[in-house]
Amino acid sequence: MKKYPAGIREEVVSRIRAGESQRALSQEYGISRWAIHCWLKESVLPKTRGRKPAKTLAEYKYENKRLKMENELLRDFLHSTERK
Repeated sequence: MKKYPAGIREEVVSRIRAGESQRALSQEYGISRWAIHCWLKESVLPKTRGRKPAKTLAEYKYENKRLKMENELLRDFLHSTERK
């Protein structure tokens, strides 16, 4: 399949979504209707899985400090319940 610039692909897809026919745009741009069909299917699916953005070093340090404090509190609680 021939590669087309992203700008042309986006323009064709947006024009189809605006109501123009695939056949007319296929003839106007000289692109196969199958290629346009694939572009329409492709643009519906997300390209990424929605991963969370990477945390900054400061956020990791804060979380690490909080988790250490939680561990210390739990350890103290367990030690205090064992003695009774």
